[in-house]
Amino acid sequence: MLEIGTKAPDFQLPDQNGKMHTLNEYKGKKVILYFYPKDNTPGCTKQACGYSERYLKFQEKGAVVLGVSKDTVASHKRFEEKQNLGFTILSDPERKVIEAYDVWKEKKNYGKVSMGVVRTTYLIDEDGIIIKANDKVKAAEDPQKMLEEL
Repeated sequence: MLEIGTKAPDFQLPDQNGKMHTLNEYKGKKVILYFYPKDNTPGCTKQACGYSERYLKFQEKGAVVLGVSKDTVASHKRFEEKQNLGFTILSDPERKVIEAYDVWKEKKNYGKVSMGVVRTTYLIDEDGIIIKANDKVKAAEDPQKMLEEL
C-alpha cells in the first residue's frame, strides 16, 4: 500500500463510457480512489451502491469518487446500468494503475492462493497527496467511513 503523505501517482484510464480521466484533472478537489476486485459481485456491489447513494454528500464536501477495477469498459457500463450507479468507475485491464497503487497482491481464498486486487481505498487531497489509506476495507462500511473522513 502507498504511504500517507506521498504524492498519488497520476493515471489515465477510461470510464464506463469510454471517456478518459486523469488524476490531475481533479486537482483542487478531494478524491476518493477505491480499488475493488470485480463488477457485479456481492461485496463490490454493496460498496458501489453505498458510494452511489451518498454521492451528493461527497460532492457537497468537495470530493469526487472514482472506483477502479480491472474489468473492461463494457463490464463497467453493464455494472453502472444494472446498479444505477451515479459516479465514475475506471477500467484498468492492464493493471497499470492497480500496480502503481500497490493493490495487486497475493490473496488466499478457501486455502487457494492467487493474485488479485485487494480492496483498498485512498483519500487524496486537493494537491494530489495521499492523506488516508486503508487496505482493510469492509465493502459495506467503506462509503460511510470515507464520508466521515471528509
